[in-house]
Amino acid sequence: MSHSHDCSCFAPRIDKQQIENGLEFAPKFDENGLIAAMAIDFHTREPLMLAWMNAESLAMTLEKGEAVYWSRSRKEIWHKGATSGQIQKIIEMRTDCDQDALVLYVEQAGGGACHTGRNSCFYRIVGTGKPAGLSFLDGQK
Repeated sequence: MSHSHDCSCFAPRIDKQQIENGLEFAPKFDENGLIAAMAIDFHTREPLMLAWMNAESLAMTLEKGEAVYWSRSRKEIWHKGATSGQIQKIIEMRTDCDQDALVLYVEQAGGGACHTGRNSCFYRIVGTGKPAGLSFLDGQK
């Protein structure tokens, strides 16, 4: 299994003009070879989870049409839902201006995105007090 970051399925990063205004996908991976990927429910527009992809998992995501991440804790490719049934079908993928972050609009299968059993990993609101406290969204616990 190759973990190289120079996947032939991505364009080389040439200059700011190409990256910001071009039509080539030239993702920028961080010093660990990763890019942030925010999964959002296509229908409700609720944030589901934030995960990371490397070049290999991003290429697999584009090929499968389902979210495939890089697990930083397990240090392995993680096809979301392969064991849990919580498959994320990609409806649309966006990248930002400098192509160093991704947003995945997904159809979430299997009852939810979070390993806690909730629909979303973002189930708490951060207060603005000092110290900042947390409260549950919609009374979930």
